[in-house]
Amino acid sequence: MKPANLIGLDHVGIPCKSIEESLEFYSRLGFSIVMRTINERDAVEVVFLRLGTFVLELYQSSDTAGQSGAIDHFAIAVRDIEKLYDDAITSGLPVISDEIVFLPFWERGIRFFNVKGPNGEIVEFCEKL
Repeated sequence: MKPANLIGLDHVGIPCKSIEESLEFYSRLGFSIVMRTINERDAVEVVFLRLGTFVLELYQSSDTAGQSGAIDHFAIAVRDIEKLYDDAITSGLPVISDEIVFLPFWERGIRFFNVKGPNGEIVEFCEKL
């Protein structure tokens, strides 16, 4: 993979048993809602919160671990998602996405794919369109 195509941290995703309880908690810490939507692909509610330049993705999930280490993924903002996906496959990274996925988040949507890190963590590569 070419580091020049990696922009930086995009967001961190946390599954929540109660999205409302999580929203109340993070709002008390100073986070503000930048988008609240339904991920129709997975039929779950998703909320993106921002504090300064840090973005947190919360999503409703009945099978969250509910313990330390329960962060599901972190996302890296990228340029040229198709090239990165091809590079990840070619270089032998443990890609766990069968294809680049589109979701209608943000103004024009995002495209992303995931790889599994050495500790079982999910690393998402996403390009905002």
